[in-house]
Amino acid sequence: MVRIRVLVVDDHRIFAESLAAALAAEPDVDVSAAGSGPAALRCLERAASEGRRFDVLLVDADLGGHVPGTRPAAPVRSGDEDGLVDGISLVTGVRSGQPGVRIIVLAVKDDPRRAALALSAGASGWVAKDCSLSRLLSVIRGVLRDETHLPPALLTGVLRELTAARKHRTESELLVESLTPREREVLRCMVAGLGRKAVAERLYLSPHTVRTHMQNVLGKLGVHSTLAAVALARRAGVGPADLDGPSAGDVVERGGQLA
Repeated sequence: MVRIRVLVVDDHRIFAESLAAALAAEPDVDVSAAGSGPAALRCLERAASEGRRFDVLLVDADLGGHVPGTRPAAPVRSGDEDGLVDGISLVTGVRSGQPGVRIIVLAVKDDPRRAALALSAGASGWVAKDCSLSRLLSVIRGVLRDETHLPPALLTGVLRELTAARKHRTESELLVESLTPREREVLRCMVAGLGRKAVAERLYLSPHTVRTHMQNVLGKLGVHSTLAAVALARRAGVGPADLDGPSAGDVVERGGQLA
């Protein structure tokens, strides 16, 4: 018998333990539970190192008390037990580090926008917390067959949200494409969280030149703050600069001369 390894991630202990116990009663399911995002990441990493990876992650949409409706955060890393990692951010981090794990988000209520965010982050399903055990098991087995599961009542709303997000992303991509190669590099540094001085040091530019580039970036993107520029860049798929130093092939200015 092929066994399914499931990790329940929920900071409501009674719910997590009850769900884990119910799943463990199935003859082909092995189940563990974690009470936070960082704890879940440690479980995943430990299991992977021991050659017994989890197959499915069941993640509370409201894990860590995150404010509903916000965009997924950057991929998460292991941290302190008390670190707050919302459910959708955990999806992003797990899909980045262990893409083979299927993820199902458990939610108290149906929310098309958050369900769309979860799917965009890499989740394979969105299930109500009060669904029957047989329904949840059906979804678990379905995502292992590479199926995507949504409540029928959510389908239209989620498709509308995904279509709107795609349109928004396309507009953002066009704005980023209007930047010069140097301005795009500055934008990647902004996405990495670097301030003007740090950008100047990394790109061998004067702070004044960096300030000009940043102003040009904001103007061309049609935003008025670094935070807004970073949000737009992320929508367009722009990743952070490699902070280990200029990558091979980078065009670098030194003393006003191109190197």
